[in-house]
Amino acid sequence: MGNNRFYTPDGFSDVLPGICEFKKEAESKLRSLFSLNGYSEIETPGIEYTDIYMDNEYVPAQNLYKLCDQKGRLITIRYDGTIPASRFAATIFKDEEPPLRLCYIENMYRYEQVGGGKQSEFTQAGVELMGSSGSAADAEVIALAIESALEIGIKDLQISIGQTKLFEGFMKGLKIDKDASDKIRNAINQKDVVTLEKTADDIGLTDEDKETLLMFSESQGTYDVIEAMRGRIDNETAVAALDNLKEILDFLDDYGYLKYVSIDLGLLGSDYYTGVIFKGFTYEVGFPILGGGRYDNVVGTFGRDMEAVGFSLGLSLAIIALIRQGMEPQASKPEAIIGYDIDVEGTRKAAIALKQQMVAEGTKVVLDTQGYTRDALEKYADDMGIDTCIFLDEAKEEA
Repeated sequence: MGNNRFYTPDGFSDVLPGICEFKKEAESKLRSLFSLNGYSEIETPGIEYTDIYMDNEYVPAQNLYKLCDQKGRLITIRYDGTIPASRFAATIFKDEEPPLRLCYIENMYRYEQVGGGKQSEFTQAGVELMGSSGSAADAEVIALAIESALEIGIKDLQISIGQTKLFEGFMKGLKIDKDASDKIRNAINQKDVVTLEKTADDIGLTDEDKETLLMFSESQGTYDVIEAMRGRIDNETAVAALDNLKEILDFLDDYGYLKYVSIDLGLLGSDYYTGVIFKGFTYEVGFPILGGGRYDNVVGTFGRDMEAVGFSLGLSLAIIALIRQGMEPQASKPEAIIGYDIDVEGTRKAAIALKQQMVAEGTKVVLDTQGYTRDALEKYADDMGIDTCIFLDEAKEEA
């Protein structure tokens, strides 16, 4: 045996009692929130066949924890909640009438996702609204994402919203080939204005089109950004994307959540997303604590064509943000401790009966297992911050 038995692997960690207690309370609040909004919780296997992630190429192979079963088949520890939920909707729930509202709170595992608060093992809570298209569904999911963050205590929240079809439509209208389009997309994602301008010059874009591309990289706001972009495009796909963004803002205004959101035209996502895309940020962590969007093609890879939109909240990362913002999670302490004179017959039975009664009434109470005397028990209670100390002597209760 080596010294590794004293440590956890990189990216994995034990959870302290106070943090664990807060986390479980947060999970309970989220379960209640999801349920009250009509979402049914599911559990998917902790291990899936690797094909579920690799066949559609939505997940980088190097980020998967891969194993072989006893028959030599390649299996993977759960990477996310969306793809298993899509499999679930297309198979187990194939005869259920849409829209489907599913939710989950489960641990996920991602290789080499460590640093800045990220862990290889983390708890993720999410919802999937499947079989419903349009801005109302998009806004419902974004609103629920905001409510989820607020519910667990995140106050300083900023949601950035983009639309993948806007960029795709604009590129199509310019009749740019895929290689140039991919280069421009990467430059926008990286906020690399130099490469963006050079690429625009290389392919001979007009000054106006170049300015429009720079807006993708630099523009953030709400209705003003949408209207500024609307005057620059005429592609049908791009115009529909702008309409979708405006309608989402209108819905979120009705929800009372407009103050949390901004339009980020440079939020383009990947081939996974087919419409709206969003990320949620708070201070003290350099990564989004939540994210989601529309993914209309994913469920179809499992044999059932179905539009879908969802989000996931990184609960572990959100708790790290809260701690860095000043939250001090404390493990709950017993409210009372009961001791008894071990030399007096009947006191042990009476102490146990009293403890059972107090627990039934909702009091956090422990029974002394050390055989303390009255004075020693009172000192222990003072040292541990336990308010009530009860010592039974001669089979009767004395406080």
